[in-house]
Amino acid sequence: QVQLEESGGGLVQSGGSLRLSCAASGIRVSINSMGWYRQAPGKQRELVAGIRSGGTTNYADSVKGRFTISRDNAKNTVYLLMNSLKPEGTAVYYCNQWGRNVWGQGTQVTVSS
Repeated sequence: QVQLEESGGGLVQSGGSLRLSCAASGIRVSINSMGWYRQAPGKQRELVAGIRSGGTTNYADSVKGRFTISRDNAKNTVYLLMNSLKPEGTAVYYCNQWGRNVWGQGTQVTVSS
């Protein structure tokens, strides 16, 4: 039932920006806590940013001040705006509901030095 489709990844130079999108179906992003996660080679998946149903947000220390999570309830879509990208941001980025242990394909982000 729940489908989360990530898009917007790609190759970007260091210091550049990307906006990732998470198109949701079978779930209302307006009433669920949603998060963006990433996994780099040799590292565990980590939470990058979260947004609660009430709209409050939280960020990993490594991205705070550079990344912004948001949602468009009418479009049932969650976004992650990534500014000032660094090579260490290279990873597969995933969107998911808080606590859900099912993962999609994610979208690859590669930041060149």
